[in-house]
Amino acid sequence: MAVFINFMLQITCFLALMFLDIRRQRANRPDVFCCVAVDKKSVGDPQSGNGIIFVFMQNMFSHFLMFYPIRVLTMVIFTTVFVLSLTRVPHLDMGLDQTLALPKDSYLIDYFHDLNTYLEVGSPVYFVVKDGFDYAENTSEVCKTAGCKRFSLGAQINMAAEQSNYTHIATTASSWIDDYLQWLSPAVSCCRLVNGDYNQFCNASVSPDEAQCTPCMNSTTMYAGRPTHAAFDAYLNKFLADIPNINCSKAGKSAYNAAVNRTPSDINQPISAVRSSYFMAYHTVCRTSQEFTSAMQHARELSANLSDTLGVEVFPYSYFYVFYEQYLTLAHEAGLNLGLCGAAIFTVSFLLMGFSISSALITLVTITMIVVDIMGAMYLWGISFNAISLVNLVMAVGISVEFCAHIVRKFSISTAPTRIDRAKDALAHMGSSVISGITLTKFVGIVVLAFAKSQLFQIFYFRMYLCMVIFGATHGLIFLPVLLSFIGPSCPTVSSVRSRLTERSPLLGQQAS
Repeated sequence: MAVFINFMLQITCFLALMFLDIRRQRANRPDVFCCVAVDKKSVGDPQSGNGIIFVFMQNMFSHFLMFYPIRVLTMVIFTTVFVLSLTRVPHLDMGLDQTLALPKDSYLIDYFHDLNTYLEVGSPVYFVVKDGFDYAENTSEVCKTAGCKRFSLGAQINMAAEQSNYTHIATTASSWIDDYLQWLSPAVSCCRLVNGDYNQFCNASVSPDEAQCTPCMNSTTMYAGRPTHAAFDAYLNKFLADIPNINCSKAGKSAYNAAVNRTPSDINQPISAVRSSYFMAYHTVCRTSQEFTSAMQHARELSANLSDTLGVEVFPYSYFYVFYEQYLTLAHEAGLNLGLCGAAIFTVSFLLMGFSISSALITLVTITMIVVDIMGAMYLWGISFNAISLVNLVMAVGISVEFCAHIVRKFSISTAPTRIDRAKDALAHMGSSVISGITLTKFVGIVVLAFAKSQLFQIFYFRMYLCMVIFGATHGLIFLPVLLSFIGPSCPTVSSVRSRLTERSPLLGQQAS
């Protein structure tokens, strides 16, 4: 939308203002005091002079830059900077410090500092087992107590907790099924019935002297030390409705009532089976974006192993996952978006520069070097890689075209005899426009951001935009002319240049004829 509005303003309002400015010049009115007409002799012809920047670029800078030792030194310096920046790209810190969104004098900065310094409890992580697993028949594949399988769900989470520095899993999982099995055990005296009547549950707080309470489990409801399938489903609702007390701490209402999704949906039904459930553990204390992202990644790897073990899908969840999900795919998205931008620039350059593959390739190579150098500066300047940085890099690709395309275009249509002379011609005629019309105007607008109170604006906008202008200007005015002087496209004939200009402006063709 911003590009479209900018385009519409340039073809409408900007052209009208240019027309009015031309009328002002013809009426001999100064640009500052446009209401006052002055003598033409005192003003002089504005088209007779070329300007200080043009004279400097034509008579001094272009000749100095085209000396052979300077050209070789330029190629060595820019290539070295590019290679060094390229080696630093994989080492960029990925993430966004939440304190950067605050002003420097915000009281919340002290809050986050104390939180990172003194917090010793990580966030909970839930390993959710989706529908399709039979808990009654495959209890040993989930539990973690004696008699369970070596690589059960609970055992794998326990092993991950033993390597907390790597997995970021700090504790073992609180397992409802282990507590349920202990709650059913006759030795605990939690699950009891009045005179063996299933419809009359005897709470653990009821003294045996007050009622004739008998254990739920007996020889008919247990097999190989585990409850039968019918008994497992029959007493599940009673376990999840039982309130813990001093006599029975394994009752599941407070800890597991929300952890088990049952069927039928009416939990007051006497018998229900488990559809899905979760097992809760805790992450280690995470303080940086890298630690949060690593914790989420290792939890997903553990869930993938659990899914293979149980034969149903298991996925992890913690409250911070939604904020750090982007960093798992950010590198891929960055490569894809920057690659598409590069392909678009190559295609447009190829079409608008007279179907010259060499011109399009040189433009693309220079823009690639600018973007990579910006990423190298991000590493040195402590700018992390995140969604804001990626948007700025994509913008850098578009802005870099302005620093390069004009120079390459002027070089491709120049009729000077050698590549060096054509590079001087392009630098003299377009270099002044690049400096005054692109570099200086952008630099003045960017400097204002340095005084912003928000650290977000100072880091991700002032610093990155400043790098865009500096690297864009140096590559467009120094590296690109030198590169063109070595491997620029071949010199066109006068007729081919005239035909190109005629295609762009029919009036030129009429004048030539």
